[in-house]
Amino acid sequence: MKTALIIGSGIAGIASALRLRKKGYEVTVFEANDYVGGKLTTIEKEGYRWDAGPSLFTMPHLVDELFELYDIDPKTYFNYKRKDVLCNYFWEDTTTFSAVANQAEFVKQASETFETPTRAIEKYLDASKEKYDLTASIFLEKSLHKFSTYFSVETLTSLVQSYKLDTNTTLDSTNKKAFKNKHLVQLFNRYATYNGSSPYKTPGIMSMIPHLEMYYGTFFPEGGMISITESLYKLALDQGIIFRLSEGVQEIKRAGNKATQIITSQGTYDGDIIVSNMDIFSTYQHLLKEEKKPVKVLKQERSSSALIFYWGVNKEFPELDLHNIFFSDNYEEEFKQIFEEKSLSDDPTVYINITSKEEAADAPAGCENWFVMINAPGNFNQDWEALKTKARAAIIKKLNNMLKVDLESLITVEEVLDPITIERKTSSHRGSLYGAASNSKFAAFLRHPNFSSTMKNLYFCGGSVHPGGGIPLCLQSAKIVNDLIPDV
Repeated sequence: MKTALIIGSGIAGIASALRLRKKGYEVTVFEANDYVGGKLTTIEKEGYRWDAGPSLFTMPHLVDELFELYDIDPKTYFNYKRKDVLCNYFWEDTTTFSAVANQAEFVKQASETFETPTRAIEKYLDASKEKYDLTASIFLEKSLHKFSTYFSVETLTSLVQSYKLDTNTTLDSTNKKAFKNKHLVQLFNRYATYNGSSPYKTPGIMSMIPHLEMYYGTFFPEGGMISITESLYKLALDQGIIFRLSEGVQEIKRAGNKATQIITSQGTYDGDIIVSNMDIFSTYQHLLKEEKKPVKVLKQERSSSALIFYWGVNKEFPELDLHNIFFSDNYEEEFKQIFEEKSLSDDPTVYINITSKEEAADAPAGCENWFVMINAPGNFNQDWEALKTKARAAIIKKLNNMLKVDLESLITVEEVLDPITIERKTSSHRGSLYGAASNSKFAAFLRHPNFSSTMKNLYFCGGSVHPGGGIPLCLQSAKIVNDLIPDV
């Protein structure tokens, strides 16, 4: 039987393993850590549990598909529920807004809160949907690096209507053209952070993301985000996929023009197919040292990273929900600090995720588990200890003011994750969360393809390659790789 070797057990690696197993390959997954999941892991301490990495779950059908491949009801492994509220938003001037999942109700409430005509909001969301419909089959579901992608009705339709995509203007400009209210502009500018980019640089086509969130909804998986990893890992084991944990890959070897072998910390393995779920920069730097490197691709600006405080909070806050955003007063300056100065703002936008709102066991009674994140630059050897101290003080000051509370006195447990640790644990170059940033209109085309152009049988999946970062796009990358690989 033919063999497939998967390097890395992030969600795209596990998804690739499941898809290739279904094709008839004997699949082995190699993971340097002693746990699976990549960034999608968990932290437990003193009665609290936090999802360590991604906290937003959308497009759950992409997870369900992996169970359905094997004619298994996903609910036997994995359950989730749809959220009525997408996110709670807070501003320094005491404006608050609870964004609901129902689009008609969202339009009505946003119109009232932000004093904006309902038609303006409806028109924006209609354009968001149209951008998605015009581009999804090309950018998200197929390889941009195969000629066949460009010879289809969908592609021709998109090209003819490309003027609707706002690729020649920034997301911020697109939003300011649509709305006069600065808070509503900021709310929609935030979607640039879904792929680690700046709304003042990323193209207006990114305004398609609100449609994804409203049309598909946001969800909470029972047991937290870690249950996505755990359920897929269990499915993989049940299908005979082998996982070799604590066995990092050191090199990918070729024979002629084909990738044929990997060398790990414990041995040498032959494979008919090799798929790297490792960050593409690190794959070339560490596993393909002798190969010619795609310099232009590897020099792309990296996406933002994150600084996360995991706090056990000895109080319940009824005004907060699963997802909460406390906005900076100067959003543009915040992104300038991150991408140009490689530093942190004195007034950062703060995201708080509280899974104990949905899963009471994630915190002791009367308490909440706060996942407190700010966008951060990548690791450029800054003084992270000083930056963490500065950020912690700025976050607490902001939340004290906006929630009218003495937060420091309520924090009973704390863990911290910074870009250095993200880089070390996940091999993500500079600790970037999404691989390359999308801070130019050509960024989508510059992402590394899902296959090697110099070596047959070598493929790439995950957030650092096409189509991009985040759980849905990582799962799409596994589907694209699967379509490129022949059945046994």
